[in-house]
Amino acid sequence: MRVVVIGGYGNFGARVCRALSVSPAMEVVAAGRHPERGQGAFDGLKLQHVRLDHSEHDFPRALARLAPGLVIHCAGPFQSQDYRVALAALAAGAHYLDLADGRRFVTRFPYYVHPAAREAQRLAISGASSVPALSSAVIDSLSARLSQIEEIQIAIAPGQRAPRGEATVAAVLGYAGRRFKWRSGGAWRDAWGWQELKRLRFYGLGGRWAAACDVPDLELFPKRYPGVLTMEFRASLEVGAQQFALWLAALLRRRGMALPIERWAKPLARIASWMDAFGGDLAGMLVNVTGRRPDGSRARIEWHLTADAQHGPEIPCMAAILLARKLAQGGVAQPGAYSCMGFLALPEFETEFARWRITTVVRESAE
Repeated sequence: MRVVVIGGYGNFGARVCRALSVSPAMEVVAAGRHPERGQGAFDGLKLQHVRLDHSEHDFPRALARLAPGLVIHCAGPFQSQDYRVALAALAAGAHYLDLADGRRFVTRFPYYVHPAAREAQRLAISGASSVPALSSAVIDSLSARLSQIEEIQIAIAPGQRAPRGEATVAAVLGYAGRRFKWRSGGAWRDAWGWQELKRLRFYGLGGRWAAACDVPDLELFPKRYPGVLTMEFRASLEVGAQQFALWLAALLRRRGMALPIERWAKPLARIASWMDAFGGDLAGMLVNVTGRRPDGSRARIEWHLTADAQHGPEIPCMAAILLARKLAQGGVAQPGAYSCMGFLALPEFETEFARWRITTVVRESAE
């Protein structure tokens, strides 16, 4: 199967290319705006290199000429994108995956793309990344211990020394200080990006301040897990000065100050790298589920992931890699367009965790 990876030279796209290029069942094409700048990252690997810009007018024709069997879209941020890449992939007769974590992009994806996917008899999946692919797989696994889930809290804590892509930084800055809805105490309430500070404890990392993030899970999970009264998602930066600087910028924008901080993603990412000496070597993820056991007693179950900072960026790529392998082997059959939930189980991710020496711990306690 020929796999075209759009954004194949970026922070995540390059990782996807490297992982899939060793499969004899796949012919990998790394595609990007400036392939000449990134080819050195693939020395010793069997890949093709193509210049391809998904924003150009003739993109659908250029993509079709590559005759892809699968298109993996890694060129974020997705918050401001439409579905032209997915529709072009389907028109070219290819399956489609993306690493999107933009709430509106992922949650609206089935509505806008499903008819084209059904007509093409191909599979199109959005959100094949840490959220909602991995987060939903974790909750599906933990929910086996509970008869009713009442509260879900998810948090990520990237390592300070981890490579940071400009698109990822721009996505975070894009919703800082912006209002969105999340489920709290049985009602939909206002939250503000990079506000709502809360102190959380990550296994192996200790206590950190974490702030609210707008992600697809906030909208998808109350529907997937009926009865959920609270659904919150936060992120934590390791260096406190960065955490509170972003919190302050978000507060100023929340109060009406025009701060186009997402336009400053590139210089801010560079400034953040200057502070790597003050950071540690670990990244983490926390999924906290509270509910009732079959006997009626309340329980809290925490799933902790801990990764080396250099290997943490592999995590957002895992779902797309696993699904690509399945598609190459004919393991995912149903045509249509979907948000990425229910296509992968936690044990499938755990095989990838072992490859990168990423550890997980589950703790259960009475409430």
